[in-house]
Amino acid sequence: MLDRIPLAGAGPSLAYEHADAETLDELHDDAQACQRCDLYRSATHLVFGEGPSAADIVLVGEQPGDEEDLAARPFVGPAGRLLDQCLEEAGVDRDRCYVTNAVKHFKYQMRGKKRLHARPNAGEVQRCAWWLGAELELLKPKLVVALGATAVSSLLGSKVKVMRDRGRILHPPGKLDVLVTIHPSAFLRIREPAEKEKNRIAFVGDLRRIQRFLRH
Repeated sequence: MLDRIPLAGAGPSLAYEHADAETLDELHDDAQACQRCDLYRSATHLVFGEGPSAADIVLVGEQPGDEEDLAARPFVGPAGRLLDQCLEEAGVDRDRCYVTNAVKHFKYQMRGKKRLHARPNAGEVQRCAWWLGAELELLKPKLVVALGATAVSSLLGSKVKVMRDRGRILHPPGKLDVLVTIHPSAFLRIREPAEKEKNRIAFVGDLRRIQRFLRH
């Protein structure tokens, strides 16, 4: 049985104004010149979403990482490769998925010669919802998967909490259904093998809800 929970409010990318474009390609081209926040100043590329225009599922992460920033493609780093493996294990066809991020530029801090991830702030997330909202409007997927706290906040607002609500499909009135789960990078950072595997299995369990939902 689906755990569809009515939600009174919705976050920026589902409720606020967003960019206007006829196609994803047009939206992508428009976004390249984005200066809605200061993150464009230090990022190598704007990293737009990627996947079929008829995608049934949109997976939303936080922001591009170092590898994504250099390649100008989403989810091509370690977390993206792990996501692909977990989707396959969960029986979700990756070709039916569009992947994107709540924030399109890489935010980082330098430590020596390394660029280390820095979490986007609320203002940066809200300004980038201009693009995410337009992606969702054009795609009109059957289900959105929010990967981690930043994606959850962008899509659903601050009242939804990842660890409390993970595995649930939330249904904001008149908006897209959203499955809440963690970001795969969360258990990449776990050093203890047994704990990492426990978290991976739980994540795959969350992803299995996608197929059950689509069959409903």
